[in-house]
Amino acid sequence: MTGACIYGYGYEQRFSFLFAELQTPDELVYKFYPVAGGVFNFKIRAPNDAHLALTSGPSESDPMLEVFLGGWGNTKSVIRRNRTKPDVVEVETPNILNAGEFRGFWVRWFNGIITVGREGEAAAFMSYEEQTAFPINYVGVCTGWGASGSWMIEDSPAAPTLPTPQGWTAPPPTGSGPGCWVPASGGQVPPEAVPGGMDGEQLYIARARHESALIPGKLVPSHGVAYISWGGAEHPCTEYEVLCAGGGQWVPTSGGNIPPQAMPAGESEDGEPLFVGRVNHAGTITPGKVHPSHGFCYIPYGGQEMAFADYEILVSN
Repeated sequence: MTGACIYGYGYEQRFSFLFAELQTPDELVYKFYPVAGGVFNFKIRAPNDAHLALTSGPSESDPMLEVFLGGWGNTKSVIRRNRTKPDVVEVETPNILNAGEFRGFWVRWFNGIITVGREGEAAAFMSYEEQTAFPINYVGVCTGWGASGSWMIEDSPAAPTLPTPQGWTAPPPTGSGPGCWVPASGGQVPPEAVPGGMDGEQLYIARARHESALIPGKLVPSHGVAYISWGGAEHPCTEYEVLCAGGGQWVPTSGGNIPPQAMPAGESEDGEPLFVGRVNHAGTITPGKVHPSHGFCYIPYGGQEMAFADYEILVSN
């Protein structure tokens, strides 16, 4: 989503979720809900065939991506593009749904990468990269093929428009997450920049491209650069993006335990979502990147890339 500030609700074990409950009959007709923040958290109780549609508007229209959970008699799940076969992703998921209990899932999207996972698990079991990314503003849900369903859908307020900061002439904000990413350079700090740490001066949350990756790191205004960590080293970047107008919370965690409301803030060269983390180190509070499959938060510090298993992660509130 471009030009929008994204907000959400807090981490399940620290904050309160707000859920909308609904029933879907056995008729394969989508009910659409506005979404914001690049994530859709839900629980579903159904014997098979829980379907979701990701769209720009509140109806079925191209481009559209569909996620089918527990199809083909609750034996496999797929991602389908524009209602056309063959499916772009297909995985075996025997008994992924249950008619007698709610089971939780999440769908995330960032820079055209769509991932689907189970509640409480950071790793996705389905992933697809849309070559022509489109804004996802609505998610539709339905059941069919002999199944009706009970859903618990986390409320997601529509994203408000970011006002243009007075005196700011940078390009428009980009991306999604608990705020907006505003392009900047040379140590510039855009209005409403989100503080992320301290090292003799205020540090801000930034990200920059390096080696085909988009990597969260720290902006040090007096140095005129943002620093990111990659390949064991700290890399200065004169061109970067700064997280602005965010309303996030810092949640303690460790390893690859990613809270459901952690918003993707970048991606590795392999397409894995990266998140914003920070650690206390050598009298500083330094932001960096969380790489879930590695189980570490990496920070750029003293010319090095330093790894920490215990850290705080930024989640939307």
